Amino acid sequence: MLKKLTLATAIGSIVMSASVMASSLTVGFSQIGSESGWRAAETAVSKVEAKKRGINLKISDAQQKQENQIKAVRSFIAQGVDAIFIAPVVQTGWGPVLEEAKDYDIPVFLLDRGITVEDDSLYMTSVTADNVLEGKVAGQWLIDTVKDKSCNVVELQGTVGASVAIDRKEGFNEAISSVDNISIVRTQSGEFTRSKGKEVMESFIKAENSGKNICAVFAHNDDMAIGAIQAIKEAGLAPGKDILIVSIDAVPDIFKAMMNGDANATVELTPNMAGPAFDALLSYKDTGAQPPKKIVTESKLYLPKDAPAQLEMKKDLGY
Repeated sequence: MLKKLTLATAIGSIVMSASVMASSLTVGFSQIGSESGWRAAETAVSKVEAKKRGINLKISDAQQKQENQIKAVRSFIAQGVDAIFIAPVVQTGWGPVLEEAKDYDIPVFLLDRGITVEDDSLYMTSVTADNVLEGKVAGQWLIDTVKDKSCNVVELQGTVGASVAIDRKEGFNEAISSVDNISIVRTQSGEFTRSKGKEVMESFIKAENSGKNICAVFAHNDDMAIGAIQAIKEAGLAPGKDILIVSIDAVPDIFKAMMNGDANATVELTPNMAGPAFDALLSYKDTGAQPPKKIVTESKLYLPKDAPAQLEMKKDLGY
């Protein structure tokens, strides 16, 4: 009986210890901003995932400026948080501030984007999709759709210098390089925003015979695609028919566009990047286990037939 009581007490102590540990953790999250529906969903889902685990989550909106993110990280360090999550605006320039976090033994987790640093021990793990694969999936969809038809593509790139924009471009280029009939004729950053996507698409249309020379739009995110759709309509053309639309993120508005016949395909980027990061953090705090350097989420292609079900599933995710 004594042994059983001792064992029960020990197990209870472990469970209580883990519970107290999770509930007492504070995580600072430097979020890029709210430039897109997907970004808003990532923030909303992060709050839900933190609450599930009893973690106190502090979010700082950088308004798409790296200098604001660096200030936020330094503020989190000064507050003595248990960990820092960063969705980095750009890929470079992170070394000094991450050195500061390391000096204070505060682990750093990257969400949905990568960085370039000489010492990769400055961050614990990166939770991200395979962004190169996303671009490849989009490119392969276009290859399969246009078959042997000649196709001039205009590309709406994401933020200049962002790892996700670099990778999505690389993947799409790799895919279409396998065929001779598809080529990118115009490419420019739409800054991942709807308004800039519309503005850039308007310039593409003017430059390409009022849009008649354009076969397809490849947008690095859905919000830019929605902006492009608006520009195409205003030019008197039919998006989804006269000009094919393929993009990445799988936000509700692109599914609405699909149901209206205005968009053709999207590659999903899950907004739940924080959940796997929280789990890796709790495991590290509990056992000292180092997570893999990269935790890769799944990427799926969705077509108009998938739109109704996806809209229903995503309606409460904060988009």
